Amino acid sequence: MTQFKLGFLVNPIAGIGGSVALKGSDGKDTTQIALGLGAQPKANLRAKLALEILLPYKDKITIYTANDEMGETTAKELGFNVELIYHYSGQQSSPDDTENLVKALQQQGVDLLLFAGGDGTARNVCHQVDGYFPVLGIPAGCKIHSGVYALTPTAAGRVVEQMVNNELVSFTDADVMDIDENAFRRGIVKARRYGEMQIPSELQYIQAVKSGGKETDEMVLMDIAAHVIELMDEELFVIGSGSTVAAIMEELAIDNTLLGVDLLQEQELLRSDIIENELFEFIVDSKLQTKLVVTVIGGQGHIFGRGNQQLSPRVIRAIGTENIIVVATKSKLQALNHRPLIVDTGDQQLDKELTGFIPVVTGFHDQVLYPVASPGL
Repeated sequence: MTQFKLGFLVNPIAGIGGSVALKGSDGKDTTQIALGLGAQPKANLRAKLALEILLPYKDKITIYTANDEMGETTAKELGFNVELIYHYSGQQSSPDDTENLVKALQQQGVDLLLFAGGDGTARNVCHQVDGYFPVLGIPAGCKIHSGVYALTPTAAGRVVEQMVNNELVSFTDADVMDIDENAFRRGIVKARRYGEMQIPSELQYIQAVKSGGKETDEMVLMDIAAHVIELMDEELFVIGSGSTVAAIMEELAIDNTLLGVDLLQEQELLRSDIIENELFEFIVDSKLQTKLVVTVIGGQGHIFGRGNQQLSPRVIRAIGTENIIVVATKSKLQALNHRPLIVDTGDQQLDKELTGFIPVVTGFHDQVLYPVASPGL
């Protein structure tokens, strides 16, 4: 029986800054700052979700990876046959270790490189990819602008499952994008293309490159803002990230954290750019009902799991799924070409609870029902 040679790479600190409002994990001090604020590494947990899809095929797969948290730990925990082809030293792997593992995997001739990380990890992988070398990303970072990632970890597993079963899977070039995190922390998005890599082109499972354009129809945004503001009374309002949501804050004349999460009560700012643990404690300790306002990432369709890790599964559960208000212009929904909105919270049970049809506020007293999915479940 021919073995499927799966390259497996995990950036253990990918996305660690998301829940504590650091907007990423780039920078030599960011990891320690994030850990000091109570952040927990989750990249291996998300990688595990992808590999769990492949458990029925363990006898057909050999995983080639690096030691410890770069892949070995998760793969062996699930009982896969593992071959270590690279060892990193020290307590924490580095971008150089990522690139060295990619080189080793190419030399090994793996059938596919499955890697968990964010846009920075994709850049490191791309830097070492030479010629035809198929890859697929498991989304585990704060900012996922690149088109080399699956929509969810389980969706990544489903794509690999198709390949292991010798189904006809086409491949295509996808852009590797990244942004300047220092500018990102100041609310400025500067995305840049760094190259392209070959990925499986299973459209129901692979995300599009993020659309960075802002809404141009100011009247529509004002109408959406008016609708949400009309709902605000004594309740707590958690205001998510994104330019559509920013229009609500602009109408309230409140400084907005474009790429973070703010907390309001009675149309007044309580906390700006609040981190996950503080937000959770505030919601739990408060006797007031809490509502959450989120929008849709243009071009991708995500409402949870991209750029808003402060909205963790426990925060969403504390708020209540019935108290989520999704806002988007009809043009943004139409641009999805009938694809559903995506939830990727990291909690599969919560993702299942969030799927179905939900109302999306598209204007003043104007809502449409739109489907929500979590590809791969």
